[in-house]
Amino acid sequence: MKKIFVLILGLNFCLAYSQTNNDSIIVMTIGDIEVPLSEFLFIAQKDDSGVNLLDKKSRDNYIELFKTFKLKVADAISLRINESLYFQSELTTYQSQLAERYLSDYEGEKQAARKVYEQSKVLLSLSHIMFRLPEKTLTKDTLEVFNKANEAYKRIIAGDDFATVGNALQEDENSGAVYEEQDYVFPIQTFKEIKDRALSMSQGEVSAPIRSPLGFHIIRLNRRIDNTERLLTAHILIKCPDNIEEEEEQAFLKEANDLYEKIINGADFADTAREFSHDENSSYSGGVLPSFGLGNMVLPFEQAAFALENIGDVSKPVRSRFGYHIIKLLDKSDYPSFEDMEQSLITSMKQGDLINELNQVFDDRQKEKMGYTVYRDAYNELLQLSDEYFPTDNEFFNRASQMTKPLMQLQGKDFPQYEFVDYIRLRATSIKTYARDFLNDQYTLYVREILLRLIERDLENNPEFINLMNEYHDGILFFEVSEERVWSKPVEEQEKLEREWIQELNKKYKVTINKKVIDNLKQYLN
Repeated sequence: MKKIFVLILGLNFCLAYSQTNNDSIIVMTIGDIEVPLSEFLFIAQKDDSGVNLLDKKSRDNYIELFKTFKLKVADAISLRINESLYFQSELTTYQSQLAERYLSDYEGEKQAARKVYEQSKVLLSLSHIMFRLPEKTLTKDTLEVFNKANEAYKRIIAGDDFATVGNALQEDENSGAVYEEQDYVFPIQTFKEIKDRALSMSQGEVSAPIRSPLGFHIIRLNRRIDNTERLLTAHILIKCPDNIEEEEEQAFLKEANDLYEKIINGADFADTAREFSHDENSSYSGGVLPSFGLGNMVLPFEQAAFALENIGDVSKPVRSRFGYHIIKLLDKSDYPSFEDMEQSLITSMKQGDLINELNQVFDDRQKEKMGYTVYRDAYNELLQLSDEYFPTDNEFFNRASQMTKPLMQLQGKDFPQYEFVDYIRLRATSIKTYARDFLNDQYTLYVREILLRLIERDLENNPEFINLMNEYHDGILFFEVSEERVWSKPVEEQEKLEREWIQELNKKYKVTINKKVIDNLKQYLN
């Protein structure tokens, strides 16, 4: 019930009046509680309130409801409900949650997540050669690794087989190369640089060396694979260890084949799974597994499942590293909607390499609002120093901490180079191994932290934030005192108790309404 009440209070961030001008005007007094006009209008002008302040009947009805609401809040305060640990905890939690709304951009995050969602409908099959960079790479160190990658690229473009080149380089200890065939690459699970390049390639195309946080990559796009179909299956598993003797292997296979024959001859699949499947996680439910798409299951299982054409079809025993599976196709469905995947995508992006994409719209908008300027000459000095020393090395800190030029500006305030260096010293977190990439990554995080710090500081004077906090504060008190006085009592008694309570409140607290302000509300509305 509390959640419903809070939702009714709402989170509308669009105010249709001037908060500054209306803070000092008192529209109502309830006992010792003074209600500013700004609060009175804030609640009345919510999109879901249905109040027309220019219509006398609607306005009078709202005034009566608002007065009763405030009387109950005053009663809750007299009972010291606002001093309880529960109340303080609720208010603190809400304040944190509300502050987060000002520290992010839901629409921007949604836009970034939708882009990843669309990309995820296609899987990429890649051949991949990686030339790893050292753990701490300076600009001068990248040339040797790049040359190795570029030489391999030239060989492939000249006609050498990609796999032959890749395998030869992997066998050469001096090359520092790793070669692999990747049947399925999920865009969200690979580096942005590789993802963006691969998505722009045509089938069979080979990329020039691409630099990622780990090194230089040459990729060949083998196939684009549609990933929009989902299967719901059930299975019976006969566990069978890898690398066992042929005789033992045949015994497990015979057990699986016997069960398959039983099912083909009419035995119920679900009952057979409950009795004989070795998969403890699914046997109790008749072998039913969560729905899945390509790349979510071990390859032999996946291939067999997607080969089933009709609902109800059952596969012959299929060997995977877990053992033998008998698979039944229960249903086919389309790719989940964006709405169903939105939150999980955003969570994944926050935990991975795509977090900057997720925050970019918000950060760019805040930079514009705060008059962000970066002083390129000052930043280039730090970049040049990172060509000599990695940004986490002591010598980098020793030299950079002496740099005092303004690095960037926000809200008219200059932030010097050495403050950014202190940030790196205390907060450095990055997977980037190339010094310039590392520095750029840290700078993005540094600017974002300052933006958030400035927004949090300004929340104390933000009219929207103040009104929403006051609204929630009173909402909790209203709920708790109403629960105690009326809602916890038998339903048949509640109407009488409510009426008697309101009569009691009107006698207990003096209510003063500023009629002059009420009669001239039009002048306070935009």
